[in-house]
Amino acid sequence: MKFDRKDRTDEELLAIHEALVTPRLIEDKMLILLRQGKISKWFSGIGQEAISVGAALALEKEEYILPMHRNLGVFTTRGVPFQRLFSQFQGKMNGFTKGRDRSFHFGTQDYNIVGMISHLGPQLGIADGIALSHLLRKEEKVSLVFTGDGGTSEGDFHEAVNVASVWKLPVIFVIENNGYGLSTPSREQFNFDSFVVKGPAYGMEAYSVEGNSILEVLNELEPLIEDIRKNPRPIIFEAKTFRMRGHEEASGTKYVPKELMEKWAKKDPVKGFESYLIKEGVCTNDQITDIRKGIQKEISDAVKEAFAEDAITANTETEEADVYFPYKQSVIEPKGKESEKRLVDAISDGLRQSLEKHDELIVMGQDIADYGGVFKITEGFMEQFGKERIRNTPLCEAAIVGTGLGLSIAGMKAVVEMQFADFVTEGFNQIVNNLAKIHYRWGQNADVVVRMPTGAGVGAGPFHSQSNEAWFFHTPGLKIVYPSNPHDAKGLLAAAIEDPNPYLYFEHKALYRSLSGNVPDAYYTTEVGKAVVNREGSDLSIITYGMGVHWANKLADESDASIEIVDLRTLLPWDKETVQQSVQKTGRVIVLHEDCMTGGIGGEIAAWISENCFESLDAPVMREASLDTPVPFAADLERNFLANSRLEATIKKALEY
Repeated sequence: MKFDRKDRTDEELLAIHEALVTPRLIEDKMLILLRQGKISKWFSGIGQEAISVGAALALEKEEYILPMHRNLGVFTTRGVPFQRLFSQFQGKMNGFTKGRDRSFHFGTQDYNIVGMISHLGPQLGIADGIALSHLLRKEEKVSLVFTGDGGTSEGDFHEAVNVASVWKLPVIFVIENNGYGLSTPSREQFNFDSFVVKGPAYGMEAYSVEGNSILEVLNELEPLIEDIRKNPRPIIFEAKTFRMRGHEEASGTKYVPKELMEKWAKKDPVKGFESYLIKEGVCTNDQITDIRKGIQKEISDAVKEAFAEDAITANTETEEADVYFPYKQSVIEPKGKESEKRLVDAISDGLRQSLEKHDELIVMGQDIADYGGVFKITEGFMEQFGKERIRNTPLCEAAIVGTGLGLSIAGMKAVVEMQFADFVTEGFNQIVNNLAKIHYRWGQNADVVVRMPTGAGVGAGPFHSQSNEAWFFHTPGLKIVYPSNPHDAKGLLAAAIEDPNPYLYFEHKALYRSLSGNVPDAYYTTEVGKAVVNREGSDLSIITYGMGVHWANKLADESDASIEIVDLRTLLPWDKETVQQSVQKTGRVIVLHEDCMTGGIGGEIAAWISENCFESLDAPVMREASLDTPVPFAADLERNFLANSRLEATIKKALEY
């Protein structure tokens, strides 16, 4: 290995050594504790420390760094207290996740670290968002994110790198190329020798270094970072290295050829640098021993303190409260003049006024800038707010949702438009595992609204017509709103954007231009979590939302019975009190939605009514929904598919029971 000190003083070299040896000594301690059964699992970074430490040293402390599970050196170099790290590993309250996650699956704003989730790739898009915040604020900063060679096979890597290149984001993608993804060797992961070949394909620079030489990492990375701060752009930075332990300790290393282990053992980053320091006369072997002993004592003391901490006692109230960022909505009542607006115009109005109200709100989506979006929601926005805030995106839904989260981590707001709700599958992981869980895991809010043009009835077939709100209804940490009329559409969108928690905002395509209503011209918000009685009645309650409100009203107009219609408006959290009051009033209830019957939101609401309103019921709780098939294209097939084709019969059955 090459070590070039350049103009570094002896003191600087010793400081680098201390930073490098610290994670190794912690790992040594963790492996002892693992064998003693005192910790449950460990992902070792032994052999790769120079990359983590070098990256952390090369950055300013206020610049964000996004590590993975072999980057202990990032945390120690950033000065995270040992005791808090060991508390985290033990699942103690003094850790960073209140016992809710383990090892390095956490972040901390105190140290500008954003940790990973087990899916490996999603943090790459988050780094894009943080870098975008620097670009928009004209800050001379970079973000740096780690991935492994195996992780680059995921779509998240392609999407994040592509977006960063297109937008010229100041982000460094560090690829720790250690030769294996768990037991799968590189030759079975990708068909090239070095990740530098990826650079030209994305229109960006790529560099490869000897990752086991701390000085080579620093000497290459430091000038690049300084240059990127002045001339923002992304780079790929490959660090060639080797993992000397198993993927995690239980998996071992039997699949690695013995000669390969021996070859890399000679390139140990810690031992190699210590030998260099002794050879250079920077320090003696005895001094290195003393340095190690001092660090080991700190580690031992911190371990004892962490083990002495009380085990966490579960508190259900606390667990449920921490699912969302604490926020109490202050409803802004509508005032002043009203105008008749179509649903599409009300949504556009709410988004435009939110952009005016929140200077650091960024809207992202496919074709939303010059073109104004496929449904023209953002038509004229680029001219008013500029392309920096109204951002056309590549077809990279996962990276763009991740970018929204990165903007939130940097203190900004984001609205992401899915061109069709169906396409959200491409960003599903980011929504259900990052946006939804990040506050519960380590207290970070996700100030992101995902707009979802949804619904059938427009002859668009299986992939542009799905009602998929139930996919997310099951996920704690998300909020879901689904307006049925222009007034609520504007107010709920503004409310969702105000709230620092993650939202899915569903808007029915078939109602965009077919439905109009009076909407206040001024900015206002609608109460989230509060249903409304859309139509008073005494014989039967229909609990519904979205298009279901209009189906129910049509049949109520034609019926001799007195039918009450409850428009939920918010699906998560839904308004149990208003539903209960309506059921107690009428004694008969149908839960109606456009989504398929099986697994739909109606099943949960019907179960809750049966459990909590049983004594008020004069008939079984009934459901009506669309068929359990994909959404068909042909008009007659689609009519047969939709729930309203059977609603009249269900109403008759409920009234006659």
